[in-house]
Amino acid sequence: MIKEEEESEELIEVEEKHHVKPGEKPLSRSKTKKTFLKKRRAKKSITCTQCGKSFTAKYDLKIHMRIHTGERPFTCDQCGKSFTAKQNLKCHMRIHTGEKPYVCRQCGNNFIAKQSLEIHMRIHTGERPFTCDQCGKTFLDPSSLKKHLTVHTKEKPHSCSVCGKSFSRLQNLHAHQKIHTGVREYMCFECEKTFTAANSLKQHQRIHTGEKPYKCSHCDKRFSQSSSLKTHERIHSRKKLHT
Repeated sequence: MIKEEEESEELIEVEEKHHVKPGEKPLSRSKTKKTFLKKRRAKKSITCTQCGKSFTAKYDLKIHMRIHTGERPFTCDQCGKSFTAKQNLKCHMRIHTGEKPYVCRQCGNNFIAKQSLEIHMRIHTGERPFTCDQCGKTFLDPSSLKKHLTVHTKEKPHSCSVCGKSFSRLQNLHAHQKIHTGVREYMCFECEKTFTAANSLKQHQRIHTGEKPYKCSHCDKRFSQSSSLKTHERIHSRKKLHT
């Protein structure tokens, strides 16, 4: 009863605030109520009792709660992967269909999700909105920042079941495991040398192409690998110590 009285008072306030201009028809009671309810809904904030995150719609909270409950009711009939929301499944299905509807107008790259395109666009704009509070390094997206933070925490949650060696990233563990399996799926077409990781092949190919993307900030020397640049820059550091 008290809630109804409060709503009635707020509705009257909305009606009083709507000043009718000369020649303009006044809002009907139903239209005024719609305006009032729209504004009232916008003010409402529904909070998750588990983590404190707020939402304006009950449906959004319902979807969010599945993160805590582990419920993933939408399953891909191609690979069996499950999702918390129907829209996420729809986006995932594009991996199987090959559909990439979002196109970058700068370079022509295609993406399966709008969010992926938005993150990609930051390469062109130079925007890196996610900053590490430990070292100040910036990143394009939150997942890259999360991966980086393991450098500071020294956390290595991914362990090799064969030798027990631990890694901060799952992809590094997968690359390491190929040492045990003997799988070397990346081959150089110039000399037929094989590698366990794509990045290792990329570095090797610079021997053939002559590419040297790493430039010394103290002199004009360039290097094909970042590790070689770091070794070289120590020469300048030692010179500074002796001057």
